[in-house]
Amino acid sequence: MDKEQLIRYWKKSGLVKNKKLIKSFRRIKRENFVLPEYKNKAYEDIALPLRHSSTISQPSTIMIMLEALELKKGLKVLEIGTGSGYTASLIAEITEKKVYSIDIVPELIKTAENNIKKEKIKNIRLFCRDGSKGLKKFSPYDRIIVNAGSKEIPKELIKQLKTNGMMVVPIGSEHSQKMIKFTKEKNKVKEEYLGEFIFVRLQSR
Repeated sequence: MDKEQLIRYWKKSGLVKNKKLIKSFRRIKRENFVLPEYKNKAYEDIALPLRHSSTISQPSTIMIMLEALELKKGLKVLEIGTGSGYTASLIAEITEKKVYSIDIVPELIKTAENNIKKEKIKNIRLFCRDGSKGLKKFSPYDRIIVNAGSKEIPKELIKQLKTNGMMVVPIGSEHSQKMIKFTKEKNKVKEEYLGEFIFVRLQSR
């Protein structure tokens, strides 16, 4: 499968309706974010291994999460789980505003930094720290995306969302999680189920 085949599949299935998201996917080269030995599989609709027991998620999974976040220009976004830097790059291309991305593994942050430079993206700030605690310094955020499975609702991250802000996070056990979209309203948090997925565990210190 190639890039355009994936786009046709998403459009036909209705998986992606956000035109800016499609444009971002076209512009950002996924092959710049996978390990050299997997470059020929960059546009297969599968997750691929990274170093340090991490993965770059299946393209369709990334699209489901980003579509749910209703991304647009001007939003401030926090990403938990930088990985290769690919998802942060897609977000940065759409929002044109600073994207804050956290990973607990120093080597992944360094790799992501190099990958992002290949795409000449300058509006991403990377941090090596415990993502479960978020990044309070720059909060509140319009959107938060968590690229790792959490055992429970990450309440600290919800605190760091603006009113009417949205967060997408997989919640559940190590072997299966439910993808949940949280919308923080004035007096409550609304939940929307997006499907079953498998992510690596959200690590914390």
